[in-house]
Amino acid sequence: MDKLRGGFSSRLGFILAAAGSAVGLGNIWGFPTQTASNGGAAFVLVYLVLAFCLAYPAFMAELLIGRYGQANAVTSMQKMSRTLWQKRFAFIVGFGGIICAALILSFYGILAGWMMSYAIEPITSVLGFNETSSWLTSQSMMRNLIFTGLFMLLTVAIISRGVEDGIEKWSKRLMPMLIGLLILLIIYVFTLEGAEEGFAAYLKPDISRVFEPDLLISALGQAFFSLSLGTSVMIIYGSYISKTENLVSLGAQVTLIDVSIAFLAGLLIIPSMYVAQYQGVAIFSDDGSLISGPNLVFDVLPTLFNSMGSIGLFVALGFFVLMTIAALTSSISMLEGPVSFAVERHNVERKKATVLVGLGIFILSTIIILNFDELFGLVISLSTVYGQPLIAMLCCVFVGWIWQRSQILKELKQGDDMVEHSFFWKIWPWYTKFVCPSAIAIVFFHSL
Repeated sequence: MDKLRGGFSSRLGFILAAAGSAVGLGNIWGFPTQTASNGGAAFVLVYLVLAFCLAYPAFMAELLIGRYGQANAVTSMQKMSRTLWQKRFAFIVGFGGIICAALILSFYGILAGWMMSYAIEPITSVLGFNETSSWLTSQSMMRNLIFTGLFMLLTVAIISRGVEDGIEKWSKRLMPMLIGLLILLIIYVFTLEGAEEGFAAYLKPDISRVFEPDLLISALGQAFFSLSLGTSVMIIYGSYISKTENLVSLGAQVTLIDVSIAFLAGLLIIPSMYVAQYQGVAIFSDDGSLISGPNLVFDVLPTLFNSMGSIGLFVALGFFVLMTIAALTSSISMLEGPVSFAVERHNVERKKATVLVGLGIFILSTIIILNFDELFGLVISLSTVYGQPLIAMLCCVFVGWIWQRSQILKELKQGDDMVEHSFFWKIWPWYTKFVCPSAIAIVFFHSL
């Protein structure tokens, strides 16, 4: 490991950092919304199967690229290449992932800013600052600019400190807080009227729906998105892993934590929806579709919290602090991709690179805020619907078709001498070569 680059000091540090990258608003906000819109428990069942059968193999491909290359996404993929066209192709794929991460962070910072403002609102309400409370929960340009800027400053401050003192240290602090808050809120919601119906909808699948094409496509897309695939994030995190670590078990542990927290998030949000419905809040339309859709967190849940009386202020505070933490664990990983490229390819000092890249992304966020109706949805679609599946698919193509099988095995054996005889090695190369690219291509072309 190049000491100038830094790296994760422990196995736990990597697991929490990688899980933190994967666990974000996509899991705690997007997953429950997808679940409510796609058959409840049937969607959960399909998601869990696809996360391990398809997303995990693709996740392993990106980790392997990073640890083999010991560099940023572009350099790592070029080290795998043997010809000029392969190196050019590697640059397009690696740099495409970096651009994708920057685009995601540009709208992600706006969403995270909303979470921060909603987290402060209960405090201003208790203090009697009613006008401030109203401003914090209104869709105003000034509020969006201020809180997006604050969130980006927080992200830049962590990344500027490097891998061990920045990413790893804060992941070890934030992830236990996130899991603890999530479990406490689930326990509280479990005590409320209406929650039982929500738990039933979430945990009892209608098996007849699991083969619906739209449900399968949505679950597959969510599985890839939740693991941060196609953004260069896992390639750069893989480059910080010690050569002696067992990548197969590490990847499995991160995947398990990711889907577990997504499952816990659904265990909180879905019953909360039914509690709100029990209290008179409209959740579903006459045809059974979800009314609020992507705005579920900001439309339905505040209404639920308000109906709880004074205790609702504390529950709202806990929930939106949880959402802010989830956003931060992902944003630090998305900023690391472009920063590592600037540091290693252009010899820019880390703190300077972090500030410059962070400022550039904030400027992009500002442009989106100033043209919100035209750009917000467009940037989300470009990055998550089109960019991520395409880049993730090309990473699998690289590992399956361009990288030599003997080199892959050599890389894996550094952390596990017996991996050649494992079930993983008998299945994974074939999976990565044929099944994963095909599955991601289905998601991509369906989105078109």
